Amino acid sequence: MNKLQENYSSSAITNDMEVLLTDVGKRFNREWIFRHVDLQFVAGRSYAITGPNGSGKSTLLQAIAGSMYLSEGSLAYQTCGSAIIETEKIYQHISIAAPYLELVEEMTAKEFLHFHHQFKSLSAILSIEDILSLIGLEKAADKQIRYFSSGMKQRIKLAQAIFSDTPVLLLDEPCTNLDKPGYELYHTLINNYCQDKLIIVSSNDTQEMDFCSEKLSILDYK
Repeated sequence: MNKLQENYSSSAITNDMEVLLTDVGKRFNREWIFRHVDLQFVAGRSYAITGPNGSGKSTLLQAIAGSMYLSEGSLAYQTCGSAIIETEKIYQHISIAAPYLELVEEMTAKEFLHFHHQFKSLSAILSIEDILSLIGLEKAADKQIRYFSSGMKQRIKLAQAIFSDTPVLLLDEPCTNLDKPGYELYHTLINNYCQDKLIIVSSNDTQEMDFCSEKLSILDYK
């Protein structure tokens, strides 16, 4: 563990967040994507939502993020089993990386992370220069994102999510467009900088979720 990792670990945010889904269901027109979902996601643990393409795992993750209206049931974020967080304020407590989320491609990598930091704080221990170095983009810090490869863009998406100062980390197919070194970087970031976070991964790629302590199949809720 290098000094940046040691400092980050010793100053990690206190995570007492829980996510509760009670009899949750989502329907598009007459088709139920999932139904009767009763799950509790506990602080400091990692979970994987698995299932084939098109099965609804990404839809469930978006529902957990509070970005998608539920057809039935309830979603609750709470701390220490008591304080309930209002749905419209969930975004303050989560960070997310997903293929469908867009970057501001006219910005440089450094500008984008500064912009992101204005509405969701990044790590107080690591500077933006440190973060770019950790993800291997220090030489491209002042390059516009539109000139990045798809793998470089994914590294930026992972950085803004993993290094956001939030207790909950949501990852939807987090290694999309990454090569073998990118997969290795992903696991390094999870191992070194996310130990105190509640992590939920949506994926059918075993390498993206092999660290998860619990695996849930979306097909169990059809």
